[in-house]
Amino acid sequence: MTSLRISELSATSGVPLPTVKYYLREGLLPAGERTARNQAEYGPEHLARLRLIRALIEVGRLSVADTRAVLAASDDPRMPLNEVLGAAHDAVTRRAAPTRPEPAWHEARAVVLDMARQRGWHIEPDCPALDQAADAVAAVLAADIPELYPLIDVYFDVVEPMARREVEAVLAMESPDQVVRGVVMGTILGESLFNALRLLAQQSVSTRLLDPGKGADGGGSGAETGA
Repeated sequence: MTSLRISELSATSGVPLPTVKYYLREGLLPAGERTARNQAEYGPEHLARLRLIRALIEVGRLSVADTRAVLAASDDPRMPLNEVLGAAHDAVTRRAAPTRPEPAWHEARAVVLDMARQRGWHIEPDCPALDQAADAVAAVLAADIPELYPLIDVYFDVVEPMARREVEAVLAMESPDQVVRGVVMGTILGESLFNALRLLAQQSVSTRLLDPGKGADGGGSGAETGA
């Protein structure tokens, strides 16, 4: 890839020119190589960084401050890869906390921690995802529907092999920038895909249980399309 002028960098990346300039002013995107008083050239590393910034801000919904912190972690050669991954994951999962009742929420948090430790999981006590899990478990317990309680165990069992495959895929990437981008895209898009597939599976299972005749032919899609 040859050097790009800033307008070409904008066109190639799909990021509007004013936004590219804003990222430069904020120090998120490194300056290009100066070729004239008002001109600079940019290389493939700038294009890769721009795509990463876009993933963090537009997909991950991170603030500029959080984006800068994640980029600093990925740029620090002394930072172990596991900590780079953790910084990206924490930034993506950090969201506004709802009002958490006492002591029910802390009881739910303790339940999550205990179930995780029973499985040998290593959980950082200040991990934002732990609080999110506690929010969900607290809601289940508050709903007082005992039939839902065993599902907490089911979710634990389902997500562990998924998480292993996801982390292995991210760690196979070549650079810290790609790792961070993989965490952001995998966390946000994976969450959306998992929820959508779960709804589709629920629809299929409920049809088979409640309308066995219709569920037996899988909705007829294969026969009707000739698949």
